[in-house]
Amino acid sequence: MSGTSTPLELYLRAEAARRQRALELETLPFGTLQQHLLLPASAENHLEVALLLPWDLVQELDWRTGVAEHDVQGDVLWQRAQAVLDRLQARRTPVVYIDAPTPPLSLRAGEGARLRAQLSLAVRAAGGVVLPEEVFALSSYLGSGVPVAGSHMARVATAIVDAVLPVLDASKKVLVTDLDETLWKGIIGDDGVEGIHAGADEKGYPHYLYQTLLKRLRGDGVLLAVVSKNDLEVARGPFRSGRTLLAESDFVALLASWNPKSAQIEALAEQLNLGLDAFVFVDDNPVELEEVSRKLPLVRCHQFPQHLRDVPALLERIAEDFPRTMVTEEDRARTELYRRRLATMAPREAAAADLQAFLRDLDMTLLIADRSHGSRDRAIQLINKTNQFNANGRRFTEEEVATVLDAGGRLLTATLSDRSGSHGEILTMLVDADGVLRAFVMSCRVFQRRVEHAVLGWLMEAGRPLQIDYAPTEKNGPFRSFLTALGVSATQTGVVTVDSARIQEDQESVRGLFRWTTPEDR
Repeated sequence: MSGTSTPLELYLRAEAARRQRALELETLPFGTLQQHLLLPASAENHLEVALLLPWDLVQELDWRTGVAEHDVQGDVLWQRAQAVLDRLQARRTPVVYIDAPTPPLSLRAGEGARLRAQLSLAVRAAGGVVLPEEVFALSSYLGSGVPVAGSHMARVATAIVDAVLPVLDASKKVLVTDLDETLWKGIIGDDGVEGIHAGADEKGYPHYLYQTLLKRLRGDGVLLAVVSKNDLEVARGPFRSGRTLLAESDFVALLASWNPKSAQIEALAEQLNLGLDAFVFVDDNPVELEEVSRKLPLVRCHQFPQHLRDVPALLERIAEDFPRTMVTEEDRARTELYRRRLATMAPREAAAADLQAFLRDLDMTLLIADRSHGSRDRAIQLINKTNQFNANGRRFTEEEVATVLDAGGRLLTATLSDRSGSHGEILTMLVDADGVLRAFVMSCRVFQRRVEHAVLGWLMEAGRPLQIDYAPTEKNGPFRSFLTALGVSATQTGVVTVDSARIQEDQESVRGLFRWTTPEDR
């Protein structure tokens, strides 16, 4: 920079420390920035960043020299400014620019404002970051040579560190993405191939835009991978139907299982022989993101937004994670090379993931509600929409549910909330007069929260016979796994009885995970 940096240095070190970096800082002598840019770039292991002011681009704008005696031609000034930016780009030097007010260069109305706007635009076009004029302090600049206002030191330090870190983190090589509500709109296990959207239409646009960026990254040599809580064949459906811009062959690996995503990413890193700091993970679910961040802190995580207006910021962050200055034929062939290496890869079990501690910290609350009377639209919708955690795949009309209730049955739901907010009604049980669960479904959004285990424990404490009307379907693998874990053979069909002793043992895994609100009459 062309001013005095001493007061800023403490903030720079603090910001770097906050990012788990140790900063070694060198600065230029006051007033030597222009001379420095004329020298060859240093071959030493330095990362150069420029903090610029308008007079670094046009010297006549410096307050220290006062107002120019004569008008200066705008074209000449513009050429000088562009020459400085060109030299910085040639050196690959990130730029942080303070859009400070300037003395008038001309008595023509609007001339100064026009030049100032042009300079800011040129910096942005060169990939620089522009900070507003309130960051600048004229009094301290004239008094001590420090151009940054004291109240904005931290802001400037953050911008500088943000500008440098992409250079340090250029080792990002793999983007791991979720599927449902991320790569496409909808939940493939429940909505089916026809119910998901990923095209250039109203519902699919956010996901289409995301896929166009991933397609570009893949062509530039970035490895793409999928980690999804799904059955593998179900997850492949949209790719094979041609409803997505990306094809299955664009991914180095497509991992679909019911294990924690952190375990899947860790296994993928081992198979690829890459460090976890080379990975970026994108998911719409904040709980999944937190689970990965806790278990794998070196993995950079981004949340896929709920609203289209937030998609551009996500795409910009992802693009910054994978800076590329050159793309080779080897880069373009990288996905296929790694696909051949991973051809025999199997999903990894999640024994290493400390899921219990993670779930305990979520501060979860379960609200059990009796929907036998009043509105039951959501409860029935959940029965008829859910495929994966579904006891038998049977669909119920309003009249069929009413028949069960009129005969003495009950319709129960569970609502889950945690420290991030409410997830709404996520579980429905239709219990007939004999205590048999004719419908038992749960949203895949809360898999691995142990909700289903907790609810069975609640039923057991209420003294109900634990019988479930079970039938295997093409899609209810998660429910089969749930029953198998409780000692019920997956080959049984019809009304199956769950051993209460097994449920009691299982309750150790959910003890202390939930606060409860339940109907007084169970």
